[in-house]
Amino acid sequence: MIVVMKAGAAKKERDAVTKRIKELGYTPHIIHGTTRDVIGAVGDERGKSVLQTLESMQGVESVVPILQPYKLASKEVKKEASIVRISDTLAIGGKELVVMAGPCSVENEEQIIESAIAVKAAGAQMLRGGAFKPRTSPYSFQGLEEEGLKLLAKARETTGLPFVTEVIDPDSVDLVASYSDMLQIGARNSQNFALLKKVGQIDKPILLKRGMSITIQEFLMSAEYIMSEGNQSVILCERGIRTFETATRNTLDLSAIPVLKSKTHLPIVIDPSHGTGNYHYIAPMSFAAVAAGADGLIIEVHPDPEKASSDGPQSLKPKKFQALMDKLRLFAEAADKTLGA
Repeated sequence: MIVVMKAGAAKKERDAVTKRIKELGYTPHIIHGTTRDVIGAVGDERGKSVLQTLESMQGVESVVPILQPYKLASKEVKKEASIVRISDTLAIGGKELVVMAGPCSVENEEQIIESAIAVKAAGAQMLRGGAFKPRTSPYSFQGLEEEGLKLLAKARETTGLPFVTEVIDPDSVDLVASYSDMLQIGARNSQNFALLKKVGQIDKPILLKRGMSITIQEFLMSAEYIMSEGNQSVILCERGIRTFETATRNTLDLSAIPVLKSKTHLPIVIDPSHGTGNYHYIAPMSFAAVAAGADGLIIEVHPDPEKASSDGPQSLKPKKFQALMDKLRLFAEAADKTLGA
């Protein structure tokens, strides 16, 4: 259920409602709108009729049932698009198209610093790079772990770019959060509910990737796990799903953009690198994603892809990334977005 407060309702009225929600055995989640606040009451739906009594409280306009199984992520709770703030100067979900770029894995200091300088020069607003790498094969490069986080932090210090990096288990959430500006939940962990709950308890934005074989509703339920723990700063990422097609690494589901835009207020980012697995296809899929309404892109860029420890075939060289960014501005403008200078 959601409690819709009247426009101009006083803080003491809102506080009284949240207190009563707790007394009834539910968890309140305040969502600030442009003209009024709404309060989500999350808990056992079998007793939700008791929440209707909240309509008699001061400052309450109405109490409305939420039809979707994902409550806090639903547009029924918040009709206007959410804007997730990464830093004082950067946010995802607004007028600015945000591009995150960098190598799949942090390999050494020279590589990550060179990558960060190159992607910033091309116009990217965030750096991406993996310190912890869950791999299909146990014999593949698994990442530098905390040393990789330190190198990402050094790259941030050098360039001013905030960075996003993956967290792979609940035990390392606090460590990764102490270094990074945004935490990524990878496709393999999109239904790791213990991990989702843990990142829901921290005060850092979360980039949630879609699992390779999950539906859009299951994707939104994963976001709900994070939000139900208190963290409302969730960004969705479509990175390709598993189908029968073998010409690309995955099938990039660009139709997910308008579908998600109709169902949720959360921003959506597209990953054309994992979505195709081939650097030749990254530029056209990036352009198509922006045209379809994406709020951002996450793209793999490596100074020497042929020697990359992971995902070299889907990584752009800096010159190709620069060419992509130059043309991307035209698509951003057509989609009523901006892409920096």
